[in-house]
Amino acid sequence: MSTGWIVLGIIAVLAFWVFGIYNRLVAMGQRVSQSFADIDVQLKQRHDLVPNLVETVKGYATHEKSTFEEVVRARNAAISAQGPAQVAAAENQLTGALRQLIALSEAYPELKANTNFQQLQTELSDIENKIAASRRFFNNAVQEYNTGIQQFPAVLFAATLGFARKEFFDLGETRGQLEQAPSVKF
Repeated sequence: MSTGWIVLGIIAVLAFWVFGIYNRLVAMGQRVSQSFADIDVQLKQRHDLVPNLVETVKGYATHEKSTFEEVVRARNAAISAQGPAQVAAAENQLTGALRQLIALSEAYPELKANTNFQQLQTELSDIENKIAASRRFFNNAVQEYNTGIQQFPAVLFAATLGFARKEFFDLGETRGQLEQAPSVKF
């Protein structure tokens, strides 16, 4: 009879242990989802700012139609992107297009002096900093989650319980393009 209680006790301890692992993985998965949602909020603010910036620059640089079209195309692609990998790629395209747009101000001193343009540029810079911080937080959450599902003993149960590896918010192949200064040609 005491052997039965011992076996039952061991089974209960193992069950609580698995529940603990499961709950820890769920919490880490929620942190990843929440941090991606934070990035999404910052990107939405950026997407809302882009049309104002384009309209302000259009008034001064009317013959830069291709730059404006590229910014609008990149913004639309970024809005419709799904998942960390697609969002990262689309946002990297938008960042490059915005850099081209901001670089136009160097060629138009009256635009550079425009207070509305300066305010929009400051807001964009602030949002870019917030996006960078949100990406770092997201990637840290993904790293903790991926490590958590690969560590022993969670690795024994993670796949069975439906936990799969998450993707980082990575610049990927476009990192080199983003590190180069934009060129402005007239």
